[in-house]
Amino acid sequence: MPTGHQHRGLAGWAGAAVLLLSLLAPPVWAGMQREEDLAANVASSMRRSLADPNTPRLVFDRPTEAQAWLAEMSQRLARRIPDTFVRERLLVAIHYEATRAGLDPQLVLGLIQVESGFNKYAVSPVGARGLMQVMPFWVRQIGTGEHNLFDLTTNLRYGCTILRHYLDREQGNLFRALGRYNGSLGRAEYPNMVLASWRQWQYAPPLHTAAVRSAPSSP
Repeated sequence: MPTGHQHRGLAGWAGAAVLLLSLLAPPVWAGMQREEDLAANVASSMRRSLADPNTPRLVFDRPTEAQAWLAEMSQRLARRIPDTFVRERLLVAIHYEATRAGLDPQLVLGLIQVESGFNKYAVSPVGARGLMQVMPFWVRQIGTGEHNLFDLTTNLRYGCTILRHYLDREQGNLFRALGRYNGSLGRAEYPNMVLASWRQWQYAPPLHTAAVRSAPSSP
């Protein structure tokens, strides 16, 4: 049986291990979004946005453009998500959900990097969940009890719908919309972090795909 001294030693070791894990884990930033009453027409519009039955897909004019984007983003994300199938499934879903919400997919990638470090099971201290750190009260306001915020597609759809809502509310002011998304409106730290992360994910199509896109079609 461990002595009191040994108990203290074990407790100290356990505390150090927890501290080490907390330092290694990516920070979780969201979760301070304020629950507010939504106008009936706003809530109805957001519910419709969640009700898309289509399977996520890359939204590009040409398959070559889609393949080039996926290859580039997959290479950048490989360090965080080693499994190719999981990584590409996530990227396709991000591109689809961001595009259908009228958002830049690279912006959504930057936001996810800040919010959860691409951990689909991330939980903030106040209960925000998943990749885009969605607060559970949104399910009550615009969703159904069947919606699982740890589901990849569901979380992305909620997150993109919510960011779109805040952008519309702020008349396109991304800095303020990001502040609302994080629940830190009026403070610069979080919007600046997301904007800096967005810049890291900027994408320019390869020259050969750009040339194909701009080439005149045959008569």
